[in-house]
Amino acid sequence: MTRRTLDRRTFVQTTAAVGATVALAGCGGGSGGDGSDGSDGSDGSDGSDGSDGSDGSDGGSGGGETLDEEPNYDGFLDDVSNYDGTVDMRDADEVTVEVGANDGLTFAPAAVAVSSGTTVVWEWTGQGGDHNVAAEDGSFESDTVGEEGHTFEHTFEEAGTYTYVCTPHEAVGMKGAVYVE
Repeated sequence: MTRRTLDRRTFVQTTAAVGATVALAGCGGGSGGDGSDGSDGSDGSDGSDGSDGSDGSDGGSGGGETLDEEPNYDGFLDDVSNYDGTVDMRDADEVTVEVGANDGLTFAPAAVAVSSGTTVVWEWTGQGGDHNVAAEDGSFESDTVGEEGHTFEHTFEEAGTYTYVCTPHEAVGMKGAVYVE
């Protein structure tokens, strides 16, 4: 076995390259499992209408910045493994949230902020078994399905905080929230 020694310059270059790779893997926002969020990586600031998902409205793990001041979810999202802030998507007319993201047992992003009149589309990944989307207040509920590509949508007209769960997986923290301004 050949033993190789690193000089300081090689060590610093290698460490910087590894750090950059790790940082770039997390650029999709949230926790996209494989690092991808399904978008083309842009933030929509190029004036695109988002039809290609470039504003992060494809949901994935986000694409927008998180809100500076978090809404009060009264501990509802405390046991949600991928919740790390509310993703600001208030400029989008339509926002997509993945159902069965990451380990198959999360919504991604877990919490989004939208403007009134925004339609949220939940799209099934096909991972984690059968899921549904059920508002805690009973204002909306999808069928329970497991097929990849299945969608359910709801347009939020009233300002407020809307919490929802996947009924079959609520006990393992499959919950989400939509904050409407």
